Amino acid sequence: MTDAVRAIEDLFASEGGQEYLGEPVSQASHMLQAAALAERDHADEALIAAALLHDVGHFAGTLTGHDLMRGTDNRHSETGAAWLSQWFGTEVTEPVRLHVAAKRYLCATEPGYAAALSPASVYTLSVQGGPMHGAELADFAENPYAAQAVRVRRWDDLAKDPEAQVPGLDHFTGLLRALAR
Repeated sequence: MTDAVRAIEDLFASEGGQEYLGEPVSQASHMLQAAALAERDHADEALIAAALLHDVGHFAGTLTGHDLMRGTDNRHSETGAAWLSQWFGTEVTEPVRLHVAAKRYLCATEPGYAAALSPASVYTLSVQGGPMHGAELADFAENPYAAQAVRVRRWDDLAKDPEAQVPGLDHFTGLLRALAR
């Protein structure tokens, strides 16, 4: 089995350097910012890892983030969670898997949330199914990882600052090693 940290370092060093789908930061910068925000908010280690890794599915699957921006849902939350599950438990993978659903949920339940999304996030929302409705809302709210996914989503939304000063990936490798099985 490939070492989790080495595989993650390789992704951050390669595809992570690419633009973040219409945002003013790279993929790696975006994910590092999300993890730094989680750490700032005193999240537990698993949730910091989920924030750090929430978008690995953009470059761990057969469809990329660029496919998403061209109108094909790359299901990056599912792909990322599946890829991460070879090393991490559900306390990391489920918030990753649910972070897109959390955006759809918040758009449906929180007044003003959708209006605060970046233009790129508004576009991807339309590709990802739009705001939740009906039974989807209740199903999401009842999921034991819903609250964690919402927290990851909020950090995701804030992690697009081209001026942010955040630690590098090496700051989080000890945490990742401790959580990897």
